[in-house]
Amino acid sequence: MDLKELIKKIEEDARFCGQIFYNADRSSLDISSKEGQNNFVTKYDKMVQEEIKKRLAVTFPDAVFVGEEEAEHAPVDKGWVFVVDPIDGTANFIRDFHMSCISIALLKDGDPVLGVIYNPYAEEMFTAIKGEGAFLNGEPIHVSDKELSGGFIIFGSASYYDDIRDKSYEILSRYEKKALDTRRSGSAALDMCAVACGRAEMFFELRLCPWDYAAAGLLVKEAGGAAHRIEGGDLTYDRNCSVFAANALCKDEWKNMV
Repeated sequence: MDLKELIKKIEEDARFCGQIFYNADRSSLDISSKEGQNNFVTKYDKMVQEEIKKRLAVTFPDAVFVGEEEAEHAPVDKGWVFVVDPIDGTANFIRDFHMSCISIALLKDGDPVLGVIYNPYAEEMFTAIKGEGAFLNGEPIHVSDKELSGGFIIFGSASYYDDIRDKSYEILSRYEKKALDTRRSGSAALDMCAVACGRAEMFFELRLCPWDYAAAGLLVKEAGGAAHRIEGGDLTYDRNCSVFAANALCKDEWKNMV
């Protein structure tokens, strides 16, 4: 398997599918709710997922597909598996707030080896292959060399989960005093890309789904940063977990978070 050739095809698939929600008919989004507070799905989430599933099946037919909008998910620990979020940042998409993307990770025996994240609004294509570095629109990217005192913290408030929302803000309250400033975009994948390309120094969220971080975690690592659970330990791809991502100078901040 030539991953460099494969990623070019996946980029094309991502770009095509990104245009589906970029050009959405905003008068007919067909919004419905999923489990959790303010957790929405639109017909475009489903439309993009069906289209990317069909295209990836042609691009790499040996891989299993796991998408956010499926009712049941296949195991991810054996063989080749695509882990896909058709629209990361659905609430942003609903409000026409241009921080949404399609995220595609390819796992081999449970380990991400390829990641593609495309934001059609900014025309930004983030890509990474394990051991080959991280890129934005074909140009190499790297985490920043700023300390937290001169940097941004990006965070996710775990807004779907009543049991940890207050804890998220308690951590933020402690850490925002150490940083230059804080940001929250509503797309964990794009937040982690911001760390990967040096726009921010640290990201955290107390609970995310694998399709939110599978591709982005690889991007951060390949850009010279750290990506793992807040409490320590590797990210998990068969279940939800917390996520911490940072540049090299901020990589130990997780030790004081929880």
